[in-house]
Amino acid sequence: MEVVIVPDAQAGGELIAEAMAKLLGRKPDALLGVATGSTPLPVYEALAAKVRSGAVDVGRARIAQLDEYVGLPADHPESYRSVLRREVLEPLGIGMEQFTGPDGTAEDVQGACEAYDKALTDAGGVDLQLLGIGTDGHIGFNEPCSSLASRTRIKTLTEQTRIDNARFFDGDIDQVPHHVITQGIGTILEARHLVLLATGEGKADAVAATVEGPIAAVCPASALQLHPHATVVVDEAAASKLKLADYFRHTYANKPEWQGI
Repeated sequence: MEVVIVPDAQAGGELIAEAMAKLLGRKPDALLGVATGSTPLPVYEALAAKVRSGAVDVGRARIAQLDEYVGLPADHPESYRSVLRREVLEPLGIGMEQFTGPDGTAEDVQGACEAYDKALTDAGGVDLQLLGIGTDGHIGFNEPCSSLASRTRIKTLTEQTRIDNARFFDGDIDQVPHHVITQGIGTILEARHLVLLATGEGKADAVAATVEGPIAAVCPASALQLHPHATVVVDEAAASKLKLADYFRHTYANKPEWQGI
């Protein structure tokens, strides 16, 4: 995988937004996989700025969701569909008709998971999937020891994850759902380009395990080592535990400009 070390989160956001803009220039109807959380916000902000300036046209772009709570109505302010509408679709001027995601309110949850996997395939597959990473190395809601071949499925949230997410539910853990639908690691690996963004010292151990550690289910993100086009973008703090940091800086500094990320 390629590792790009940037000065800060804003620089990482600009770099990834530029890659998305170039992709849309080549393929205007590209399917972009997006993630929630605070880490990817600089990417969405930078891409929205490009849209406003006329540097990129998202009129035919399509957006795909990574994961969703089970049982929250789609219009609940903390459903990931609602979050992505606020943070991605509306700033980019993209309508819901260009959006696809799993149905977290379905009576048959397993059927909804299988239907979403099929929907991604029927859409031609994800062209670029943006990922964050947890301090334990999880991607999506694929917690440690998730199968590296897993498909979109239902997962049970750990108590710690529910405690962490309670801040989005007025601090009330009882409002946090127990289950989520998440793209599996096998599903994620089918995207043509995987881009993982990590910032802050708290992610340094997970980044080192992902990039330089063995491929192991205990660090789900390490599965990116199996992908033919995976890019890990990290700020200096998140890169602080990488043994090969100087090598990564050298290779990126001397990379042909036309190659992109």
